[in-house]
Amino acid sequence: MITAPSTNQQRALIAAVQVLALCVWFSATAVVPSLRTEWGIGSTAAVWLTASVQIGFVAGAVTSTLFNLADRIAPQYLLAASAFGAAVCTALLALFVNDLSAAIPLRFLTGLLLAGVYPVGMKLMASWSESTDRGRAFGVLLGALTLGSALPHLISGLGPLPWRTVMMAAAVLTAIGALIAVLLITSGPHLDTRPITPNPRYAITMFRERGPRLANIGYFGHMWELYALWTWMSMFVLAGREQRGTGPVTTTTTTTSIIAFAAIGLAGIAGCLLGGWASDRFGRSPAAVTALVISGACCVLSPLFFTTPTGVLLAFLLVWGAAVIADSGVFSTSLSETADSRFIGTALTAQTAIGFLLTVVTIQLVPVTADLTGWRYAFLLLAPGPLIGAVAMVALRAHTTPATNSQHSSKEEHHAQHLDSPHPDSWPDRGDLPHRR
Repeated sequence: MITAPSTNQQRALIAAVQVLALCVWFSATAVVPSLRTEWGIGSTAAVWLTASVQIGFVAGAVTSTLFNLADRIAPQYLLAASAFGAAVCTALLALFVNDLSAAIPLRFLTGLLLAGVYPVGMKLMASWSESTDRGRAFGVLLGALTLGSALPHLISGLGPLPWRTVMMAAAVLTAIGALIAVLLITSGPHLDTRPITPNPRYAITMFRERGPRLANIGYFGHMWELYALWTWMSMFVLAGREQRGTGPVTTTTTTTSIIAFAAIGLAGIAGCLLGGWASDRFGRSPAAVTALVISGACCVLSPLFFTTPTGVLLAFLLVWGAAVIADSGVFSTSLSETADSRFIGTALTAQTAIGFLLTVVTIQLVPVTADLTGWRYAFLLLAPGPLIGAVAMVALRAHTTPATNSQHSSKEEHHAQHLDSPHPDSWPDRGDLPHRR
């Protein structure tokens, strides 16, 4: 007898696929020190190993948006095919590539394919989530993304492994994720399955409404900081430890990888879960503003911790690593609750496309700033992002009506609220937002 899949099982499987599939994202970034030695490339050239993934992701997201792929193809199959393609690209790089000119196109293709993994995973998670707990569900998903992104640092930190071994391990894990997606994941009961007419203009239409527009600005400020921090945290730590004269280079590099994994992966998971819970408990805007203020303060304070003892630096980076990602699910949750339910995949994909385009800018600018001022002051460049994001989310809080603090409405009450207040600008800023139809 075949039983219906349970909500918790499906959420866990979706999160597991995100962990496995997204570990190829920073697989090249984690082995940059080895590639710089073997290929003789500098930091300016090495930045393209990450920036090309971001550009590829944007290209994939734009393509998906134009054709509404995330809303026209069964999400679990799109997710599986995209993850498998990313695994193949990473395996080809690990097996056959010997210079940057061949690596960059493969990294671009990897990013393009990952546009079918992360936004589609958000749509699947939304399909298994009621509005009352969607913040926590998205927190789990973002925690999975964070852990997956940090996994290559853990693999690299296990010992002086060849860079090809690290990347091949990431490719194998991603292929396993694709297999899980195609065999075990199904769409949830909250997926809108009505036939749609392709509407690529919806990616623009959603910005005409003040509520979604402010939520997106908050997200863009968040993204200005996030991926640049993730990309260059290891270099920041390594440069500070070298300036302090902490041990041999090999030992320092290995320890740095472990510190990066702890700050990005472990602290990131805690931040995502806490941020998701807080957004359901206290409201979307307050949760996002708190995280943005903390991470922005860490940007400003980063020069003070540059050469501090390892224990102090680790504590600082754990706080930063938790805060910088804690609000990510808040923006996705808000958009999934306010967008036209037929085009949730398109809306989320468009949001991430613009956000990741911004990451290309900051990923490029941080090492340029480091060359001019030293790594001690490089992360000051990131501070305006969370500041602008916090201002936008405060404005969103002031713009929306006060929410009920103790209980969520029933589905019938949601429907009545939708009829009485059809314009999204008047909806409350909480997880009990109705879906637009």
